[in-house]
Amino acid sequence: MNRQRLVLFGVALALILIGGAVGWWGHTAGGDLTIQETQIETEGGTIDAYLYVPPGVSADDPAPGVLATHGYINSKETQAPFAIELARRGHVVLAIDQTGHGYSDPPAFSQGWGGPPALDYLSEHELVDEDRIALEGHSMGGWASVAAAATYPDSYESMVLAGSSTGSSGAPPGNATFPRNLGVVYAKYDEFHGLMWETATAPSTPESEKLQSVFGTDERIETGTVYGDFESGTARALYQPGTTHPGTTHSPTAVGQAVQWIERTTGGETSLDPSDQIWHWKELGTAVALLGGFLFLFPTIGTLSEAGALSAATRSVPEPVAERDLGWGLSVALTALLPVATYYPLMLLAGQVMPLTAVTPQNETNGIVLWILGNAAIIALLLGVWHVRSDRTFAEARDRYGLDAGDGAGTLARSVAIAAGTALALLALLLAFDAVFTLDFRAWVLALKPPSALHVRIGIGYFPAFLAFFFALELLLHGRLRTRAATDSLRRAIAGNVGLLAGPFVGFLAVQYGWLFATGALPLPATALQTIIAFQFVGVLIGVGAVSTYSFHRTGRVWVGAVLNALLVTWLVVASQATHLPL
Repeated sequence: MNRQRLVLFGVALALILIGGAVGWWGHTAGGDLTIQETQIETEGGTIDAYLYVPPGVSADDPAPGVLATHGYINSKETQAPFAIELARRGHVVLAIDQTGHGYSDPPAFSQGWGGPPALDYLSEHELVDEDRIALEGHSMGGWASVAAAATYPDSYESMVLAGSSTGSSGAPPGNATFPRNLGVVYAKYDEFHGLMWETATAPSTPESEKLQSVFGTDERIETGTVYGDFESGTARALYQPGTTHPGTTHSPTAVGQAVQWIERTTGGETSLDPSDQIWHWKELGTAVALLGGFLFLFPTIGTLSEAGALSAATRSVPEPVAERDLGWGLSVALTALLPVATYYPLMLLAGQVMPLTAVTPQNETNGIVLWILGNAAIIALLLGVWHVRSDRTFAEARDRYGLDAGDGAGTLARSVAIAAGTALALLALLLAFDAVFTLDFRAWVLALKPPSALHVRIGIGYFPAFLAFFFALELLLHGRLRTRAATDSLRRAIAGNVGLLAGPFVGFLAVQYGWLFATGALPLPATALQTIIAFQFVGVLIGVGAVSTYSFHRTGRVWVGAVLNALLVTWLVVASQATHLPL
């Protein structure tokens, strides 16, 4: 193993260890909190959860409890900021994976999004004072909280709806007395303002007639003012932190407002100021570990590609096909623009043309699959047009595209082995990380979780579509667009391909959120969910561009990059999405 590769292995592992230690410290408040992995057995299946237990709590000395529920296509880990800070203040916090999310059994949306059975479990837990229980839910998790409150009206004292509402998408409607002691933390730039509180813009939430009816008033609601009375359970308050819908879970202001509201109604064991928060250390740690896991891929690819019989799958990088002429510039422009241009139409179309089946049971993954297959078809069409116009046959260019199979099946098998070995090495590293620190690799909305057996089963069904796309992408990046400069310099090739893939989505999001911050609403409010999902694509496309380019330069062929990216992205997407059918 060469020195540079050994150093990169060391840096990657150091980042993972340091990130794990920092993340663990933040997650457990320096070891003061005990985090128990918990399974709630229900008639509809198992609900997975973390139970955060403060020091000194016992069956003889129970503490107030909080049920914390994440939003759509998230998992219990996104509730960590609320859970950590509430547990630090003496609350036993149950953070669940909603039904059909994370490691909870599908289907999604069943059993009141998981809220009612989770509240029933928490209220009967020996460590919890049943007379002092609060509910906190973000986005769709708020609907789980409302469903739980409606099912067990005597089992909670207060509620915080973070980026959420009553009476939306089947959640029970609210009024001046239900839910009990309601705090609404609704971001000033929340993308779902129309869905949640039926307003034209997010900043106009205080003027929402729907919200006013819940507050028992017909006038504009004053933020930060308490309406009603805590004793009678009619207390209400609206807070508008200056963030977005996904930003609410990671906003110190929003977390502090939620903590303060719950403390006013349930009490706690400490007198910490709401601004005294440490959850960001957990987030920093998992983000550093995610970076370490990403860097770990490169020396692993390099090592496996030179290992014994696997080295026969490699060759020198072939001569480029492309020249930096007008046609190349047009191809670059189309590569940058078409994925963004087709993003909304194809993502939204999937709900109409891709039914939920045992093979395709995840609604948002279906949208992603239709989008990537549409772009794979466009790539194939453009490559065909280019070959016809340039009067070149594909057979003549095959070798320069990195499409040759060497000795045939042997080369392909070795390439698959390199890709699979790299993915398995990363999985083993993540499983060890989870076992030691009870954390995953995560940076805000981008997370790589250990897959469950169900995730593996679902991933097998989606994998061919991702493989088709990444194979087409390999041909585009390392065939049609690879110039002499990108052939001679690996660093330049990685920078160029990463910029080409991720740059347009950075610009796309800048336009969307520039419009939102200026006007209070997205340009197309109906696309709020797809806009938020696009944040993950920035990170994913950075990784895809780097892994694809490095693999091509190390093996001289497209096979390793296509298979490895398909494995990694299928894993990441499937493990982070909601499953909508009972499987």
